[in-house]
Amino acid sequence: PRRGPNFMPRELEYRLLEAVGAAGVPVPGVHLMGDDSLGVPFFLMERVEGETIPRRLLRDEVYADARRVMTGQLAAILAKVHRVPVGEHGLEGLPSPSEGRSPAEEEVSRFEQTYRAIAPEPHPAFELAFRWLRQNLPRTAERALVHGDYRIGNVIFGPEGVRALLDWELAHVGDPMEDLGWICVRSWRFGNDDLPVGGIGSREEFWRAYEEAGGFPVDAGRVRFWELFGNLRWGVICISQARTYLEGLSPSVELASIGRRTAETEWELLNLMEGA
Repeated sequence: PRRGPNFMPRELEYRLLEAVGAAGVPVPGVHLMGDDSLGVPFFLMERVEGETIPRRLLRDEVYADARRVMTGQLAAILAKVHRVPVGEHGLEGLPSPSEGRSPAEEEVSRFEQTYRAIAPEPHPAFELAFRWLRQNLPRTAERALVHGDYRIGNVIFGPEGVRALLDWELAHVGDPMEDLGWICVRSWRFGNDDLPVGGIGSREEFWRAYEEAGGFPVDAGRVRFWELFGNLRWGVICISQARTYLEGLSPSVELASIGRRTAETEWELLNLMEGA
């Protein structure tokens, strides 16, 4: 997994994978926590066979059955994630909202600070979105383990559907509706825009399956807030990725191309705010 100041320590990620695995969440099993003798702390984990490229899931005939069942599978898995007791298993070190701040206020402030620091030119749609989010901050007492990057691209799948959930380094304590909004971000649909849940399902199907599997009662207004925030969050990340390339910190053409997707998020934010 990626490392850096904004990602969790390796030891905490190991304990988290142990905890979610024990709760029935399909993740690669972890077997041994190593030291830093290889230059960075590491751990050994199970190899899970399967595919991870979303476009293959959405286009290839071999995954036709997977497309039919994965909306329900992903909803049921997310319900299990949100029920993991974060006060146990040594997970007290997970990021959580500052004292006196709601999860929504915490996340909006964090990404606005990042945006102000990195944006090379004005983005009026982002300014409007930050204003909208500030005016519509949901207040909720619900707190849960939030995966933080719950989307099709972080799933290993096979013809039968989900095999494992990956990339836990952005997990934190927050509003469980955040994950429900993030999976509906337009960029994760890969052209299947009429199916908001990763290009494979509807919001209503996903919400129903999530609740039936024991998830929190779905608050459609809060989910909409988090979907709008998710598109803004991805837009800020697009700017950050492009800046990494433009400043010569990485020669990756992928980072440069991701930077061009900023305009997609601006268009989607204007549509969502107008619809709201």
